[in-house]
Amino acid sequence: MITIKKSPTADSRTAVGNPTKEELLQSSEQHIRDVIQAMDLMAGWLKSAGYVHDHTKISGIDDFYDSYSRKLTGDEFKAEKWYQSHLEERHHLNDRCPDDVTLIDVMERVADITTAGMARSGEIYDDNLDPEILVKAYKNTIKLLQSKIIVGE
Repeated sequence: MITIKKSPTADSRTAVGNPTKEELLQSSEQHIRDVIQAMDLMAGWLKSAGYVHDHTKISGIDDFYDSYSRKLTGDEFKAEKWYQSHLEERHHLNDRCPDDVTLIDVMERVADITTAGMARSGEIYDDNLDPEILVKAYKNTIKLLQSKIIVGE
């Protein structure tokens, strides 16, 4: 949770009366501090997603290795028991998009496909993500952040 301060004078649409230039400056500086808190919180969420990325490859290494060693690809690989459990991870958005998808999931996906492609073949495969997923992730991220904010005096 983060606590931000009220700053209605930071915007002419919410200001009551005619705030002074000093009040506007103070409100603007407060808003910047509030945004920093929100960005720090979201950065923490990103880091947490990174720490648990592909954890099912580690916890399910026997099944993963079995699928891998049989050189399965495409639908055959995706039908495997291991891969189906791997889909519990939030970044496989084309195969199983969670209802509460967020931009954190999208950013994990970006990091995943980019680093995997560069490390494995030197190229990033053409990735297509449904724009509806991006819109849903955007809206859900706003809701998530809103649920973590307390507005104090």
